[in-house]
Amino acid sequence: MRVIAGSARSIPLIAPSGNNTRPTTDKIKETLFNILQYDVQGAVFYDIFAGSGAIGIEALSRGAERAVFVDTSRDAINCITANVKKCKFTDKSRIVKADASQLSAYFKKNEAENDAQLIIFMDPPYERDLELPVLRSIAESGVLKEDDIIIVEEAIRYELELPEELGLEIYRVKEYKNQKHLFIRKR
Repeated sequence: MRVIAGSARSIPLIAPSGNNTRPTTDKIKETLFNILQYDVQGAVFYDIFAGSGAIGIEALSRGAERAVFVDTSRDAINCITANVKKCKFTDKSRIVKADASQLSAYFKKNEAENDAQLIIFMDPPYERDLELPVLRSIAESGVLKEDDIIIVEEAIRYELELPEELGLEIYRVKEYKNQKHLFIRKR
């Protein structure tokens, strides 16, 4: 696993030990950032269920203003910290050990006055229905602007349905062999 492009290109990254994380392949990461290429520069990038932090680090390498990495695992937090330091992104990173479904107050406190575009990427464990509580927390924070983007990675066979009251819509789906990315925005 490595950084694909940008200022930290080719720097190898470590992954948390065990089988609790699924590092995103280089091919899928490249496709994702090709889709986001005009949005990442200057954005605030959230990497939720961050694991190794590879997606957020890729965003920083490609010009994101700052990245926030969120995970509940101490092993993942240690791994993210090491990877961010190795890529020299410590000053542009915030690493948060928290339940992703409880981020509403964090968003209100840290993003309410922010004019930068938000890109929120989440890659929760597949088929455990963790997406909706996190999306609800984001929507309830009230910080989303019309140009902000939420990307959810999920298993190809899973169908996420967004409740009307969230005020969110899926506007693009990119399918791969075993997973897909849902691109979500404020309705």
